[in-house]
Amino acid sequence: MTELLLVILCAYLLGSVSGSLVLGRLRGVDIRSSGSGNAGGTNALRSQGVTFALLVIVIDIGKGVLAVLYLPAWWPAANADLAAWQPVSAGLAAIIGHVWPLYFGFRGGKGMATLAGVTAVLMPGPGLLVLLLWLMIVLFSAYVGLASVCAGLALPVVVLLWQIGADVARHGWYQPGAQLPWSESAQLSLLLFAVVSALLVLWTHRDNIRRLRQGREYRFEQRRWFRRPVQTTATPPADQGENEAVQQDQAADDRSGNPP
Repeated sequence: MTELLLVILCAYLLGSVSGSLVLGRLRGVDIRSSGSGNAGGTNALRSQGVTFALLVIVIDIGKGVLAVLYLPAWWPAANADLAAWQPVSAGLAAIIGHVWPLYFGFRGGKGMATLAGVTAVLMPGPGLLVLLLWLMIVLFSAYVGLASVCAGLALPVVVLLWQIGADVARHGWYQPGAQLPWSESAQLSLLLFAVVSALLVLWTHRDNIRRLRQGREYRFEQRRWFRRPVQTTATPPADQGENEAVQQDQAADDRSGNPP
């Protein structure tokens, strides 16, 4: 049990190293004071540009990968059941560290990039499917918040179906009295990780959900595949003014409490 606690603690401390805030300090800016006020990759792209955002995403994904790959290896578990819970505990702790970082006043990002890194190591198959879903929603709707919420909710469903499919492929169709695939510690730990991650995504994106319902969510209109036809009049595009107003509202919402 001591090994598990050490892994969780170190993973949380590693997750607290926020890419946008570390790079922002090197640049002399606090990303939380610009754009939406969130310390994540999306706000980094809006307020600091593509290069800065890419570096932020690499750091945030990388710390999720490191937490899952290396921390459990440094403190090996005493038994197989505990060993099954170490990687998922490390991954979850790293995500929590990103959302509520110790070094930055517990005001971090929304955890999606770190969740992507953790998922890529723990369950690359389901993780790839969820990533494709996220990408398709971004491309077709231009709403990053909507894509993140849908991907988070889809994760436990995809993991469950993946486990059932893998079990059927190994043992054939389920027979009465047979063990369910998630009765094993390794499978159960992954499923519970996916469920907790989905709930965390809902919590960190609660303001995005509210703005989507109100029609005030920010949209990357220029990155949407299927855009409305360009207006021929001299009137400025509605989306431009709408997005400027939405950004102001979003910044006020995110700074009013714990930023999602």
